[in-house]
Amino acid sequence: MLRKRRMVRSFESQALDPAVVDRVLAAGLRGPSAGFTQGVELLLLEGADETGRYWEAALPTDRRAAFPWPGLLRAPVLVVVLSSETAYRRRYDEADKGGAATLAVPWWHVDAAFAALLLQLAAVDAGLGSLFFATHAVPALRRTFGWPEAFEPVGTVAIGHPAPDRPSSSVLGRPSRAAGDRIHRGGW
Repeated sequence: MLRKRRMVRSFESQALDPAVVDRVLAAGLRGPSAGFTQGVELLLLEGADETGRYWEAALPTDRRAAFPWPGLLRAPVLVVVLSSETAYRRRYDEADKGGAATLAVPWWHVDAAFAALLLQLAAVDAGLGSLFFATHAVPALRRTFGWPEAFEPVGTVAIGHPAPDRPSSSVLGRPSRAAGDRIHRGGW
């Protein structure tokens, strides 16, 4: 499954089996949760109406002609991965955690990233494609979908049946670095 994971930027518009979507979402919630805060939430958008509202807020029609990935707009499922810094700070202020000052890294982002990756892996496991991408136009999306101010999107995951695609210019001509150059055993 891991070797099959790649970023898919073009999708078929075909609807997904609701049971498969539920399995993918359940996998997304199975990730680690610092302090068992459970401060990551998923906004599921399914079908042309809901995903269309997302794209209208994030990429209005008048800007779409210049968008390099038009097949992305056909993804039948979008999952906005949201996290709450407030929830983590509140949890770490509880007696068993020693205070929010002990938060050495922003665990709300780490846990959300785990959730996004698990969504992608579960999609691949179900024979689907996925793409994690930055969530732009946050104020417009917040107004459109009404998520609470305490939650910020870490990114969006598009899920669907892959369509013919071209690689991103980010990877063209860039060789993969060898594992030996990136893994430091016993020291740097």
